[in-house]
Amino acid sequence: MSSKDVSITGVEPTGQYGDVEASRASDHDGDFLTQLEDNNLARGLQQRHIQMIAIAGAIGTGLFLGLGGSIQTGGPLGALLGYATVGLIVCAVQFALGEVAALLPVTGSFVRHAEFLVDPAFGFAIGLNIVYGNLLSVPAEISAICVLFQYWTDLNPSVFICIFIVLTFLVGISFVGIYGEVEFFFAALKILLVVFLIIFGLVIDLGGIPGQERIGFRYWKTKGPFVEYIATGAWGQFLGYWAVMTNAVFSFAGVESLAMAAAETQNPRRNIPKACKKVFARVLIFYILAVLIVGMIVASDDDRLNDYSGTATQSPFVIVASAAGINAIPSVVNAVVITSAWSSSNQALLSGTRVLYGLAIKGQAPKIFLRTTSWGVPYVCVLFNTAFMFLAFMALSSNAMTVFWWLVDLTAAGVLISWSAVLVNHIRLIQAMKKQGIPHSALPFHNSWTRYSSPIALFMCITILLTGGWPTFTKGNWDSASFVSAYLDIPLVLAAFLLWKYIKGTKFVSLADIPIKEALEEVDRHVEPAEPKKTGLGRVLGFLWD
Repeated sequence: MSSKDVSITGVEPTGQYGDVEASRASDHDGDFLTQLEDNNLARGLQQRHIQMIAIAGAIGTGLFLGLGGSIQTGGPLGALLGYATVGLIVCAVQFALGEVAALLPVTGSFVRHAEFLVDPAFGFAIGLNIVYGNLLSVPAEISAICVLFQYWTDLNPSVFICIFIVLTFLVGISFVGIYGEVEFFFAALKILLVVFLIIFGLVIDLGGIPGQERIGFRYWKTKGPFVEYIATGAWGQFLGYWAVMTNAVFSFAGVESLAMAAAETQNPRRNIPKACKKVFARVLIFYILAVLIVGMIVASDDDRLNDYSGTATQSPFVIVASAAGINAIPSVVNAVVITSAWSSSNQALLSGTRVLYGLAIKGQAPKIFLRTTSWGVPYVCVLFNTAFMFLAFMALSSNAMTVFWWLVDLTAAGVLISWSAVLVNHIRLIQAMKKQGIPHSALPFHNSWTRYSSPIALFMCITILLTGGWPTFTKGNWDSASFVSAYLDIPLVLAAFLLWKYIKGTKFVSLADIPIKEALEEVDRHVEPAEPKKTGLGRVLGFLWD
């Protein structure tokens, strides 16, 4: 591996918004796309890659295995409303991310945006939170893979841990285009399985399986559309709905990471906003249809949903298929869930390494993390993240699923913090443009309603974050581990923010001083080519990502 030049050079902005002295570039080195990124990183991700990467991150164990628990907690209608609510929040987050990322398509995405638009200390805190979260996410996913393989074999789990550590490292250290192709393939598998399961569930519900009677909306009527959770009456039903939203946030996690490798994406100002728009629609449709179907075919009080083995046996689709005598479904679902877990570990590695690289560009992480291979991969960042993969060996204990859920719960709040950061960045951008007299329509990608959706979504994110561990405060339900896992991330981010602010003496960026005109000049200077029209087979297959 060869180390390339790690000097950072700011881009001198000139053009329609006025000449700016070269010395001004040093005021925001690393805010725009740096020569370091442009020269040392390779643009190996195409539009279809980032579209499917975001889908791959959002469709995983939360959909295949977690829907049953949501039905148990909130009932069929409560779960449906919970996922729909979070889906709308995701919509606001995606469009906010698209508007800012189209203006500033840099490695690290909203982490670098946070320093540009809010405060250097805020960017450092958010970046550190993502790096730390992904350092734990990769071993968590690998430990989950071990549990999933136990569905088929009693082979020592350490074998699978070693295999998937090596595979994950090889994908992470390879040319980013290889990562894109791997994720593209697995995302296609997951989409096909979801479509199949939705159709399969509908066939079962309508009595299309020989020997099985029609179910219809029977469970909505007999068991009720809502489930009382902790409390009774209407308040208990509302709490069930609210508890589902916390689960839904984990299920949707990953869609915000599609812009992390913006400097490695071809035509990012066109492709990232397009991915934000299209991915939201696909993911929301998949989840809403899946929740609706599951609520129709499985009763909310079905004891089989209490199987916490972590394998496909707890999937509501598997429960119904097994009852119908279709024995192949459990193995198919288990296999795809394994690919989902590995896909998630690959995505966490990409996100964690690119954010760490972005922090190093800003001088917020050691310069050694700026070293890249000859094919444009930050190999020191990859090696650093790989060292933490060996935490997966904690799963060799008898309670492997406890280890997995401990790691997942420990990082769950980070998703809401990331979404909140995306929304804060967007709100600050809109305020700065208004302050400087620049129309919202000047952005490369813009929507008139995002100025209203971002504040509403931010309020919802903060509310869900602060109430994430609310069941522990109810009578007789206190659990120290649950409390810590729900709220540990909040003081960690605050401590990182205050520590960096104290050490560096940073200040909140004045709305009038945010160099939006210079950023818009960058857009004018680097006009992306028009999207070529697809013909033949490419046009036929393109429906998956276009």
